Amino acid sequence: MAAQRTVVRNARLFDAAAGEMRPGSTLVIEGERFVEVTQQALDVDDAVIIDAAGRAVLPGLIDAHVHVVAASHDLVGLALQPPSLVSAQSSQIMRDMLRRGFTSVRDAAGADHGLQEAVQRGLFEGPRLFIAGFPISQTGGHADMRPRGVRSSGMFCSCAGLGLVGAIADGVGEVRRAVREQVRTGANHVKIMAGGGVSSPSDPIDGTQFSMDELRAAVEEAEAANLYALAHAYSPRAVSRAVQAGVRSIEHGNLIDEATVRLMKSHGTYLVPTLATYAALADEGVRLGWSPAMLDKLKGVHDKGLEAVRLAKAEGVPIVFGTDLLGHMHPRQSEEFLLRSGAQSPVEILQGATILAARLMRQEAHIGQIVAGAFADLLVVEGDPLQSLAMLAAPSDGIRLILQGGRVVKSDAQC
Repeated sequence: MAAQRTVVRNARLFDAAAGEMRPGSTLVIEGERFVEVTQQALDVDDAVIIDAAGRAVLPGLIDAHVHVVAASHDLVGLALQPPSLVSAQSSQIMRDMLRRGFTSVRDAAGADHGLQEAVQRGLFEGPRLFIAGFPISQTGGHADMRPRGVRSSGMFCSCAGLGLVGAIADGVGEVRRAVREQVRTGANHVKIMAGGGVSSPSDPIDGTQFSMDELRAAVEEAEAANLYALAHAYSPRAVSRAVQAGVRSIEHGNLIDEATVRLMKSHGTYLVPTLATYAALADEGVRLGWSPAMLDKLKGVHDKGLEAVRLAKAEGVPIVFGTDLLGHMHPRQSEEFLLRSGAQSPVEILQGATILAARLMRQEAHIGQIVAGAFADLLVVEGDPLQSLAMLAAPSDGIRLILQGGRVVKSDAQC
């Protein structure tokens, strides 16, 4: 049976690579991919017609730092939940992400191949999912979630493959084995904890984690499998070490300075800020019972997040969209578009959530732009995205139509 044809006409198309609008565009979809994108009028037989009526048409959005299994802010409690419950909760998180316009996401640790396949097979409705498996952490590192009073290494069982508890590895040999295990179980990228974190109980935010030999070993093993490594890091020292070891992206990076961004630029390293999670936790941290030490760490990174984006932009470091939200804070995902407006233009933010994210993930032939051969992921939105991204910050009102792989996810009767 021939694949269904769909034609989107009268589109004001956002050319993500150029950062420009292409009025009067026509998009032809066969099955799950675009087969033609043109500014010429076309007659296509036996096609479903979608009239964009001059509205802006954007590529499907990409959030390059999510944790779809993080149904709770209590990561220790989450690790003790039955995997079946974690999976069920994750399905709701993913469904809501898709309905906010995120047709692809890069999971920065926690999700497994089973969740990925469930989306691919249509068992769960959600974004196209790219996974890291377990994050790689040293003993006492950011993904070592054991409370200070616990000495046993067997507190958590990771046999089910889900969760944000780290694969603990000390020494080059253990790091290589841990990365190889993530590759074996289907990872699309490898997450390394290269510095301290906000939500972990025992590591200073400005500390470094892993030796340089361990970091290089993790990157080598990822690259041996034709994958890449991303590094959780905040401080200039932690970021610089990770960049020198060869990671492809720095996650967070709130405390970077001018020397650090120059180093990132020279190595072609991407920055993935996650401002939404700090804004949410600044509102919620006390109520959630966070310790004074954790709240102090949070304040330090929250106050510096936007400045880090400004520094990276000034040096020409590619800046990608990420959010890193947990638990009941996931609905604040779209706030990231507004939070970045203090440092980036609407076009820069939108490119970070489309073509730049796709390039980071080495997926630009398939996602992040509307071109022939790519997956037919698109949004039809109200307003002018070159002037404001308010329509993406309030997606229930601002997004009229969502297609993912040529399939209608959301449709307003007027479109």
